[in-house]
Amino acid sequence: MTKLKDLHGKWSKDPAYREAYDALEEEFALAEAIAEARAAAGLTQAQVAERMQTTQSNIARMEAGRSSPSTRTLEKFAHAIGARLKISFDPVRPR
Repeated sequence: MTKLKDLHGKWSKDPAYREAYDALEEEFALAEAIAEARAAAGLTQAQVAERMQTTQSNIARMEAGRSSPSTRTLEKFAHAIGARLKISFDPVRPR
C-alpha cells in the first residue's frame, strides 16, 4: 500500500504540483492548527461538535482542510476547546 507521504514526496518533484501545494500552505496550516488544538485540549471531534452545537463531520471537515471556517466559527471553536482565538498578520519578505 502506498503511503500519502511517499506520494507527496514523489509528486513534489513536479513544479506544477509544488506550486499548487505551496499556494494552499495557509489552508493546510489552519487545518493542522485546528486539529492540534483540539487534541491538545483532550477532546474528541464529537465533544467539540456538541459544544459548538454542530456535527462531528463539520469538525472533521475543518481538520481536513475541506472547509474554510469563518472568524465566527473559529471563535466558537476556540470557546469549545477552552482557548482564545488569536489572529495575526506577519510581514511577507519580498522574493
